[in-house]
This record gives sequence, structure tokens and C-alpha cells, in this order.
Amino acid sequence: MIIPVILSGGSGTRLWPLSRKLYPKQFISLINETTLFQDTIKRLPIEASSPLIICNEEHRFIVAEQLRQIDSSNEGIILEPIGKNTAPAIAIAAMNLKNKKEDPVLLVLSADHLIRDNSKFLKTIKIANKIAEKGKMVALGVRPNKPETGYGYIEVDNSKKNDYYGILSFTEKPNIEIVKEYLNSGNHFWNSGIFMFKASVYLEELKKYEPEIYRICKKSCINASKDLDFIRIDNDVFHECPEKSIDYAVMEKTNLGVVVPFDGSWSDIGSWESLWASKPKDNNNNVSEGDVILNQVQNSFIHSSNRLIAVNDISNLVIIDTQDALLVSSKQNSQEIKNIVYKLKNEKRSESDSHRKVYRPWGYYDSIDSGIGFQVKRIFVNPGAKLSLQKHEKRAEHWVIVKGIASITCGNKVFQLKENQSTYIPKGEVHRLENAEKKPLEIIEIQTGNYLGEDDIIRLEDDYERD
Repeated sequence: MIIPVILSGGSGTRLWPLSRKLYPKQFISLINETTLFQDTIKRLPIEASSPLIICNEEHRFIVAEQLRQIDSSNEGIILEPIGKNTAPAIAIAAMNLKNKKEDPVLLVLSADHLIRDNSKFLKTIKIANKIAEKGKMVALGVRPNKPETGYGYIEVDNSKKNDYYGILSFTEKPNIEIVKEYLNSGNHFWNSGIFMFKASVYLEELKKYEPEIYRICKKSCINASKDLDFIRIDNDVFHECPEKSIDYAVMEKTNLGVVVPFDGSWSDIGSWESLWASKPKDNNNNVSEGDVILNQVQNSFIHSSNRLIAVNDISNLVIIDTQDALLVSSKQNSQEIKNIVYKLKNEKRSESDSHRKVYRPWGYYDSIDSGIGFQVKRIFVNPGAKLSLQKHEKRAEHWVIVKGIASITCGNKVFQLKENQSTYIPKGEVHRLENAEKKPLEIIEIQTGNYLGEDDIIRLEDDYERD
């Protein structure tokens, strides 16, 4: 039995400002109308079981909603309290599945990769599955077609013609001179991050080479609890786990590792340059999205989220405009944008983590304006959804209904408001906003007070079990 394990914990910092910590690239429609996460689910082999998802706790409602949108069942959604890289994540998945199934073959996939040729992918998976059933640990290796310094490489022993090759070494993102040598050698593959192996084989090899990761993951699973589809491991224990990738922890050390070649089109969409390469272009080799006007522009990527961008006489640039941030970068070195994100984090700027529009399990809010002592938000509540019963110690709120009918709790009063009606929520008053109708609800919220941070929320009741 094949059980897909979808790793969805990445933050996608190199695609900032579209991709951010709280809404990273795997959940964004970058290539087509569906997201990279949804595309990963949709390309799974028809004979495979429902997937097991591993994601950051902060993304749990995004994952659940995107699964619902494509009508996908799942084996569960494991919530990581903190990212510890791929080796512990896969261990948690293997332990969970080995307890429920009879030693399945795990198909480990990243949620943010682009694969163009699904038929070649499925054909390769069939080959890899047969090899994994025999106790091997299979890595899918992509034949490189250009000198790419942003990928890891696997060196193989290709002295014998076979469906797979033995692994000689791994190299993580070598420089351009070494990459050119690899391409000329003919025995190096891009490390796709796609693996297949039996759950028991992975756990045995992990226990052999990284006993501390094995021990802590096992201890984290003992006290795991389940809430609907969400599987919560022991947070305190898991925080102690070493942070290592599957490559460093197991694949570089085991004598069971092999590479099955994958000859299809693959990309990890790890930079604006790689996203540009994956999209249709105009006659001047430009990708332009949104309200964009170009004059004498070549080989560039221009994206507008909400306003006109006029670009004149430039080439080989990336220009990404969102509602709260503008990025201008050379296309060639766009992978270095992650350093911008590090600087934003160090300065504790919210733009590193969240967009102006922030998604919640009940809908979203968009921070329209702010100043000293006030903040204005547009709040969208899904049909049948409601916010937590809550209060604020440092702010008051004014609500104006724009569309729909709002069911409101304010202190001991419960009442409804329609379009163009409004109400006032005093500081410290217990309140709740609910949309009991079948149509979306939109309101304008005006906050006033000496502190307007999102952490000034005391939840008394919550359908989504948030703190």
C-alpha cells in the first residue's frame, strides 16, 4: 500500500513578498487556478491511499480549507509546533502510519513543487514503489538540463544500466563551477526531495543513525491527541528534537539508498527566476501579471496585486507589488531575497510574516488604514461562520455592516444588524460577530485605543479551539 506523506511546513521566503510565513507559497495560486499544495494532492497515484499531511500549526485551517476546496480526504493532518526539518517530520508520519497500517510504503512529497508531466511522474512512482517494496530507500533524481546552483545534487554510480542507481554522495547547492562539472560528468542528478520507502525501513535507519531524533519523535507521538482531522503531538517534547533534513540524517549514511531517475519537468519554484521560467511570456520574454504597462522592457517579471505598474526601459528585473510591500530585484540573484526577510524579522516588522490581508478559519480581515490611536479593517465572514466570543482590554471597536446580515453578541445583548447599520463595542465588553446566513458578511471595523495589536484578544469561547 502506498500512503502519500505531504510535507507542507515551508515558509517560502525566497518568493517574498507574495509568500510569507503565515501564508507561504504552497498555498498560493502561482501557476494556475489551484495552489501548489492542491496540485500536489491532485497528481497522486489513483491506487494510493488518502494522503497524510504535515504542516505548521499556524497553517492548519488553510490546509483544511484547501483540502475541502478540492474535495480531498486525508489520513490526518499532523500539526508541528515548530519546524525541525524533514527527518523528524517524516519520522512522526512513519510512526503514525505504522501504528494504523501494515507497514505501508511512504511516498514523501513536498507541497510546493511544480511537476508538468504527470504521466511521467506516475510512471516513475510505479518503478520506485517496486524497489521500495524490496526494502530500498528511493530518492527521485531529476536529470539536470541547466547549471542550477539553487538545487541539491546526488552523485550516483551509473556503471550498470538499471532502473535505479546506487548513491555515492550528496551535495547541497554547489557553486557554479562545480555545477558545470556535475553536468559534464553525467552521473549527477538534482535532488527532488521526493522519496519512497517502507515506514519500517525509514524508522530502522533513523534509529541506527540518528537515535536522538528517533527517541524524541517516538516520545512526542506517545501523548499525541486527535481533534477532528488534526493530530497534535507533544509540543514540549518535540521542541527538544534536533533539526536535520532526511538527506543529512539518513540518506547520506544508509547503504539502502538508491536513485530512480525522473525525466519529467520539475521545479521547486525556489526563486522568482524559477517562477519566471515556469510561466508563459510575451514577445520580449516578460511575465506580466495584473495591471501592468510595459515599454522597452525585456526578460523581466512584473506582478501587480492592486494598482497600475508602469515600467520603462529595463531588463532582467523582478518587480513585485503587493498591498503593503514593493520588491525590486535583479532576476539573476532573486534567491538572495531571503536575506531581506531575515532583516525584516530582525527589525520585527510584520511584513515578514503576514500580508495586509490575513486569513482566519472564519474568513479573513484586510487592514485598510492605521494611524496613532486607530486602525481600520475590512472583515469578511464566511456563511455559517463566527468569530470567537472575546473581549479586548486596550481597544474599543465600531462596526459598520457593508454586506449581509450580522448576528452580534455585545454583553448581555444579542441582536442583528443589516447593511448600513452600525454598533459600538466598548473596551472590555464581551462580544462576538457571527454570520448565520447563507451569503458572505462584510463589515468595516474601526478600532480605537492606545494599543491595537492582535495579541489583545481574550478568547472565552472558540469553535476552532484557539488560545
